[in-house]
Amino acid sequence: MISIPHKAKQFLVLLAKLLIVGGAFYFIYNQLANNDKLDWQKFIVLFRKNQSVLGISFILLLSVLNRYFEILKWQNLAKVIHEISVYESTKQVLAALTAGIFTPNGVGEYAGKALYYPKSDAKKVVFLNLICNGIQMILTIIFGIFGLLYFNAQFNVITSKTVLILFGGFVLILIVLFSIKKIKVKGYSIEKLIHKINEIPKSIHQKNIFLGICRYLVFSHQYYFLFLGFDVDLSYLTLMAAITSVYFLASSLPTFQFLDFAVKGSVAIYFFGILGVNEWIVIFISTLMWFLNVVLPVVLGSYFVLNFKTKTAE
Repeated sequence: MISIPHKAKQFLVLLAKLLIVGGAFYFIYNQLANNDKLDWQKFIVLFRKNQSVLGISFILLLSVLNRYFEILKWQNLAKVIHEISVYESTKQVLAALTAGIFTPNGVGEYAGKALYYPKSDAKKVVFLNLICNGIQMILTIIFGIFGLLYFNAQFNVITSKTVLILFGGFVLILIVLFSIKKIKVKGYSIEKLIHKINEIPKSIHQKNIFLGICRYLVFSHQYYFLFLGFDVDLSYLTLMAAITSVYFLASSLPTFQFLDFAVKGSVAIYFFGILGVNEWIVIFISTLMWFLNVVLPVVLGSYFVLNFKTKTAE
C-alpha cells in the first residue's frame, strides 16, 4: 500500500477544502448573476415600498429557526453514536450542507457528516443521516398530499379519475414493497432496514418527528409570509395548499442543492400561475427562500469546512 507523506496529505486536505468552498461560492454566484428572470428593479421598488425592520428580522428569524431545528434533529440522532453539543451539531450540519451543495440531491452531505466520525462509525452516520432526511421527506409527502388534494378540489387541476389512479398506484407500490421486504440486494433488504430503524429508541424517533414537523412549519410559513410581503392577497388555506404542493412535487424531482430554487421556482410558477400571481414574484420568492435557507448557511458552513480536521480511526 502506498504511503502518502504527512505534508502531502495536509496539502491534499487543504486543496479539497478550497475546492469545496470555491465550488460552492462559484455555483451560488453563477445562479444569482446569470438568472435573466430576476427583475431586480421591480424587487427594489417593492422592497422600498414594504421595507420593515421588524418584517425583515422576522423572516431572518425563521431562517435561523429552520436550520436550528435541523441542527437539533442531528444532535438528537447522533446520540445513537455518542452525545454531541449543539455547537458540534451546528458544525457538522453546516459543513455537510456546504459539501453537498453541488452534489445530486445533496448526497455529499452524507460524506460530509461521516468525516467528523471515526471510519468504524461511517455506515452508522450515513444511516442516521438517512433517517434525519427521511422523516423530513415523509412529512413533505404527507403535508403535500393534503395540500395537493385541497388545491385540486378548489381549482380542478387534475380529474378525480387521475387522482384515483395516482392513489391506486401509491397503494400498489406499498403492497409490492411489503411483499418483497425479505428480498436482499447486496445483503440489504427492507426488512433489515425496518429492523435497524426499530433498534433506535422510540424517544429519539418521537423527538425527530416533532422537530421535523417544527422545521416544516417554519420554512413553509416563511414562504407564506414572503408572499404576503410581496402584496399577494390570497386566503391562508389556498396559499398554504399551493406551498405544500410545490414542496411535495419539487422534492420528488432529482436535483442539485444549488439548483434547488430553480426547480422549486419552476413548479411554483405553475401552481401560483393558476392563482394569478405574477411570475417574477414567484421567481423572486423562490430565490429568496434558497438564499436565506441554503446560501447563508453555506457561507457559515464554509468556515467549518476550512477549519475541518480529519478524524483519526478509533
